[in-house]
Amino acid sequence: MVNKAWNKVTPTLSIPVLNCITKQGFNAMTPIQAAVIPLLLSCKDVVAEAVTGSGKTLAFVVPMIEMLMKKERESPLRKKFVYSIIISPTRELATQIFEVIKQFLLEPELRHFSICCLVGGRPVVSDIENIEKGAQIIVCTPGRLQDLLAERKNLNLPGRVREMELLILDEADRLLDLGFNATLTTILQYLPRQRRTGLFSATQTKELQDLVRAGLRNPVLISVKEKSSISTPIALENYYIIVEPQDKFLFLLNFIRNRQMMKGLFFLPTCACVDYWADVLPVFLPDLKIFAIHGKMKQKRGKILDKFREAESTILLCTDLMARGLDIPEVEWVLQWEPPTNPAALVHRVGRTARGGAAGCSLLPLLPTEDTYVPFIKSNQKVELQDWKQSSDQIKISDKLRHKVLTILHDQQRKDRTILDKGMRAFVSHIRAYSKHECNILLQLKELPLGHIATSYGLLKLPLMPEIREEHKTQFIGPKDKIDFNSISYRDKQKETSRLQKLQEYKKTGIWPSKKKKKMVKTQAWEQTKQIKLEKKEKRTHRKEIKKKMIAEGRNTKKRKTVTQEELQELAADVALLKKLKKRKISDDQFDKAFNVDK
Repeated sequence: MVNKAWNKVTPTLSIPVLNCITKQGFNAMTPIQAAVIPLLLSCKDVVAEAVTGSGKTLAFVVPMIEMLMKKERESPLRKKFVYSIIISPTRELATQIFEVIKQFLLEPELRHFSICCLVGGRPVVSDIENIEKGAQIIVCTPGRLQDLLAERKNLNLPGRVREMELLILDEADRLLDLGFNATLTTILQYLPRQRRTGLFSATQTKELQDLVRAGLRNPVLISVKEKSSISTPIALENYYIIVEPQDKFLFLLNFIRNRQMMKGLFFLPTCACVDYWADVLPVFLPDLKIFAIHGKMKQKRGKILDKFREAESTILLCTDLMARGLDIPEVEWVLQWEPPTNPAALVHRVGRTARGGAAGCSLLPLLPTEDTYVPFIKSNQKVELQDWKQSSDQIKISDKLRHKVLTILHDQQRKDRTILDKGMRAFVSHIRAYSKHECNILLQLKELPLGHIATSYGLLKLPLMPEIREEHKTQFIGPKDKIDFNSISYRDKQKETSRLQKLQEYKKTGIWPSKKKKKMVKTQAWEQTKQIKLEKKEKRTHRKEIKKKMIAEGRNTKKRKTVTQEELQELAADVALLKKLKKRKISDDQFDKAFNVDK
């Protein structure tokens, strides 16, 4: 039986660390902590896979503190040197880990250790100043760390990491999903080989295995699952519901209204979708505080997250930016507009609830054409979805409700052109994101009833898109009365003044003024664009194969002009004359005469 008592860990944990753990109310270790902590303390490299909410953060923070204390007993730590680096995929997760470590450093015996959080969205100069003050522990995002390692003018960070003890890659699969593979490879080249490395993730991928081979030495593989047949916590109940496309928003709206949620997360496909629904939802849910967060927000993200943590009866609208690592224990429900682009992201989305052994639920609405996603996600990601229709709580949608909600959505767009623009952008970006699904065999764009989906967004009109066909136009339900779109104004006076000026110019010239004159290109459907890209790729591959074949056969791959024998003889004669002139065997007159025979 695995030991789960903190005071019985081998090697023994120090008193300051045990005191801090007790103060935070962690009475016993989770399985991942019990497996990983002794290994890292025994100087082993570790690759750990565990479900979300299983306590991975403490599994590397505790041994990190212990390793620093051990090294300090052997010889005093240098203030300017870095001894531990923790890399996480997002600023929010890095900030969360930073706060967890700071709790330990409040202990009197640990206060002298210095820590620094290095993330994007702020000047590099401020990070350099913080490192100069002392950063024995660094918590960072990969992009910012790479920038600082390459910065040699004002900071020599590679020189400061030469005595580094521990490297942690948290949510490693997400680091690779975000395209940080090359960045991590570059970072590893700067770090000393004689170090301990811990790699933590909720899922295992081929790319992750490649990173393990490149960055770890004989690692111990740890896989902790509560149940071998599922990859999510046992206390988490995952549901799905088949809804008609025009009723998806109505269903989710009624679902939220029927529940007294303390905290909920609502995952939307794109940043534009988050912006649009964040503007229109408060009218329908006056008793709930609606917050919104996505990757295009820079400085505001931290403040919004703090407000969401502190608030009660609240919902956070977000993209998959929030799907990884963030620990908000009070989250009861995770709602989703549709399946994520990457199937593995579903595990991380639903893992934002039922954390640390608490109960939690998630709901995924699917269209009738998407019903095969349920058995697929069970076999592919070991996520079992239960049919919500089997529960006693049924959500009914009447024609009266449809009309009322559509009227409110239409009125909001008529009152403010900003909401009209956001609605259009949200719909277009949503359809574009859907076309990029990795499960495009199951979730096919051509099967989407775009008119019905536009109706669920409450749009006043269908946008001009190559994907919109006649059948979609018949599906769409807009306002019954005719709308003069030029009369819809911006609530923002400055934007409205600018729009009216442009409108006047448009009426005179027939051309809408813009800062840059854009070359008019005929729009193509996204599926067609994909096909053209594939054809170009095939042509490039074909050319490369021909070139390889020519090299293998000893033929020259560069096309050169053919030189005749007569031209070669003439060139040789000219060279001979130049040599004779140089050696003074002929005079300048003789040389000139030879080169001007026809004169």
